[in-house]
Parts: sequence; C-alpha cells; structure tokens
Amino acid sequence: MRKMKYKGYLACLAFLSFLTGCDKEFLERPPKDRIVDANYYQTAEQVIASTSPLYNIVWFAYNDKASHGIGDARGGLLYSGSYQAENIRMNTTPVTPEVGNSWRAFYNVVGQANTAIANINRYAPASVPTSVKNHAIGEARFMRGLAYSYLVQNWGPVPIIANNETVLTDTTIARNTVESVWEFIIRDIRYATKVLPEAPVQTGRLTKWAAEGMLAKMFLTRAGVGMDGTRRQSDLDSAAYYAKRVIDNSGKSLLPDYADLFKTANNNNEETLFALQWKYDGDWGAQNSVQAFLAYSSSLTGFGDGWGGDIGGSLHALNLYEDLEMDERRQATYMLPGDNYDYIHEIVDEEVVPLHVRTDNNNQAAYRTRAHVKKYVVGLPSDNAGKVLQQRTEIQTYMLRLADVYLIYAEAILGNNASTSDPLALQYFNAVRTRAGLDPLSSITWADIHKERMVEFAMEGQAWYEFTRLHYYDPQKAYNILSAQDRGLFWIYPNDKENATSWDLVPQETPLPRTYTVNSSNFLLPLPATELARAPNLNKAPVPYNFDGE
Repeated sequence: MRKMKYKGYLACLAFLSFLTGCDKEFLERPPKDRIVDANYYQTAEQVIASTSPLYNIVWFAYNDKASHGIGDARGGLLYSGSYQAENIRMNTTPVTPEVGNSWRAFYNVVGQANTAIANINRYAPASVPTSVKNHAIGEARFMRGLAYSYLVQNWGPVPIIANNETVLTDTTIARNTVESVWEFIIRDIRYATKVLPEAPVQTGRLTKWAAEGMLAKMFLTRAGVGMDGTRRQSDLDSAAYYAKRVIDNSGKSLLPDYADLFKTANNNNEETLFALQWKYDGDWGAQNSVQAFLAYSSSLTGFGDGWGGDIGGSLHALNLYEDLEMDERRQATYMLPGDNYDYIHEIVDEEVVPLHVRTDNNNQAAYRTRAHVKKYVVGLPSDNAGKVLQQRTEIQTYMLRLADVYLIYAEAILGNNASTSDPLALQYFNAVRTRAGLDPLSSITWADIHKERMVEFAMEGQAWYEFTRLHYYDPQKAYNILSAQDRGLFWIYPNDKENATSWDLVPQETPLPRTYTVNSSNFLLPLPATELARAPNLNKAPVPYNFDGE
C-alpha cells in the first residue's frame, strides 16, 4: 500500500506534418477575443488552432451526462432508482435535462464548425497553404456532419444551418427533412475524406481514415432511411467499401487487451480512429467529467465527486454477456461484487489499495444492488500520472474505433440476408469476439452483430444509435426489442465475496415495472421546450433543404 499522491503535468503534442516544429498544444484554444478577428487567421498554426475547440469543449454538454443518459440509458444498458430515470423509463420529456443539453451541444458543434469555415475562407491569406486551409475546413465539416448525425437520429427532421450569419437574421428557421439531413451529412464527411491527410498532423487530429470510417458508418445507417423492411443496397455497398479501405490502409489494429482501451495512458492508441480530446486542467468544459457521475464512490476518485452509487448496468445489459467471467469486456465495463482490479485503486482508511468491489459499502450484506460502471472510471490521480481533479480527467471519449469498423463491415456484408458466412465478414466479426475471450462463430446473423455491438460498446454512448439505425427500416422490431428489455431492480449474489467467478442475478419486486413500452410516440426525443419557445416554427412540417451552391 502507498499513501495517495497528487501530481499533474501537461502533455505536449507536436505537429507531425506540415506544422512540424510547433510546440503548442493543439487543445490550447485561440484567445476568445481573437477567434473571429481578421488578424487571427494569418498563419498555418493559427488556422489549425481555430478548429481545436471542435475536439472537446463544444461536445462537453453532451459528453458530460447526456451521452450515457441518452446513448446508454435509453438503449437499455443502465439501471438506476433516480439518476437518468426518465431516460431509463422511456419517459424523456421536453424538459429532461439531457434533451436540452445534447441539442445545444450538437448545435454548438455546428455553429463552431460554421464559424471556422467562414473565417478561414474570409480571412486566411494566400500565404497559408491551401492544404492547411482545406485540412481545417475538412475537420470542421467532419464535425458538423457528425453532429447532424446525432441530431437527425434523435429528433428526426431538424434545421440544417450552414451559415451562422444567415441564422442571426432569420426568424423563420424551419426543420429539414430526414432525407435532406442525411444527404448533408454524407456530403460533409465525404468532403473530409478528400482533404484530410493519411497521418494526423498532431496526435489526436482527424485523418482520412477517421473520415472514411465514419463515412462507412453513416452509409450503414442511411441505408435504412425511407425503406420498409430492407436496406438500400447501394448504401450497404458503400459502407462495406469504405470500411474495407480503413481496415486495409489505416495501419490501425485492435488493442490486444480490451481493458487497456480505457486507461488514460493509452489515449490515442492503435485502435483509435477518432476520439474527443480532453485536458484535465484546461478551461471548464475542456475536461472529461464523466467519472464524477459514474464512479460509485469518492474513494475511487480522491475528491468530493464519485456520485454514481445509484447507477449501474441493467439486468438486460448483464444478460447480454455469454459469460460474466469469461467475456473480458464485462469487467472493463461493469464492476460486480468480488471483482478485483490491479490498475485502479481506492482509498480505504486513508491508504491507497487495489480496488476490490465489496458486496456493499460495509461488506456486511451477501449481495449488491448495482453492477457499478467501470468504463470511463479511471481512478485516482495516482492511477493517471496525476491527471485527475474533481470532475476532471483526460480519458479520451471514443467516437470511432477499429472494432466499430470491423462490425460495420460485417453488417454491411450481411445486408438484407438472414445470415452470412462470408470469410472476411467472419474474420472481422470474430476478431472482436476472440479479443474478448469468446469462441468464434461460423455464421452470423443480424442478431449476432447487434448483440456484439451492444456488449462491445456498452457505456460508450452507442447503444441507442443501434436502435435508431434499425428503426429507419424496421421500426416495429426496434420497438419490440426495446420493450422487452429488463430495466428493473435486481440483486447480485457472488459465489465468493473476495474473488468471485460467478454471480446470481435475482430480480426484485418493486412498485415500478421491469419493462417499458416503446412505440412511435416515445421513440424520438421531444424537441427541447426552450428551443420551441424561441423558434415556434420548429413545430411546422419539415421541408427539403436547398443544396444549390453546396
């Protein structure tokens, strides 16, 4: 055992390409009073720095709580008696905090991206290389397209805003059709594939392969838009094409140990294609705050946060695992009583010791009522080279990693078939399974891929979007699966309180239902009440977007 120490340092990220030699951290944002100043965009360094807020602060309000509140709670992977209750119970309302926070975050991304594009085109002189200007615009359009993919999947028709100055004087802003929004998304991210470099200009920056991987995901989702029971083959083909290019050309590989993905020391590892980049000691909103809400006790964080005692994996989430011990992803995602960790510690009687998950806080009961969240809980400052403060860590937020691209390829090849034994689809699908310690399959169905994605990306804010993708072409199937998920109270009995190897999960009777009916009335998120008050035209029927000049 060792006494707790608090140490911190700033990581310096160097340019690797056309900005070689610059020693500024790319997450250092330009001075606020100069971000739109015509004098600012005069050098390659300034142009690239203008897009740095797109990697963290504009996403903060979504990442903070809405990502797991919408992405995981509505997707059926969280249980709580109070926290995120409206999302868990599929009773999300116009005033549910995560609704307004996520809407504002996504439009903040759009607004910041539009600002960067406009200012670079207006102010950057000819002395700034065209490749640099295109790179920054490519980043902005990638982020804008990604933000719109969240908007359209959560709210359906939404306003497409490509010019902030127009909106400032436009009081008649209306929603655009779902088909228009998806066309806008594809155009934005396709542009990024053409101008971003194959290698990042700085650690954590977007590349051509990040853009092509995200484009594959966008095509896979759009394949169901406007369809009935099947998906559009041309979009499935495009998804497979771009996923295969990333697999073959990006140089990325799966990290051998799944748990290593969620250690701050492995930020921007060989599996990462795109992740939000956070600074624990930067301006408020530039840090990753999720540990504060997910960690079950302050003994895991070393500060006054760690408010996640009432939150954990749902019974549905745990039942997705083929084996709670053998699947290596489970312990890296959810903590069960009797689990032990040697890479994350807790404070016990003022000493720092390896984390042992007890049956309850006093180690007196024979059960525990929560499968506490481990993913994105990185621990004490001493577990993270000092880079932890209250509500502040630097663990990157994955937005796209290679395992996702592997499963995108497998699903695109499966397409509208009942099953597939395609050798490459199986190779990539089974690479994800075998990394987790599971046996490979010789044939796969949509259900196999869906289950694998739910387990692989649990607590990464993705579960809900597995259902929005399905909902486009088979809404009743999405409703049926969601309505059958067990989201009720259960107790966890380990076979050994010190070093468990099996657990009994026992549902408990409560006044609340165990399942919640999902249908067309509660599937999409309601428009935020504050936005409707400011822009009542959002209630009007959506219209196609005018792409003239795009």
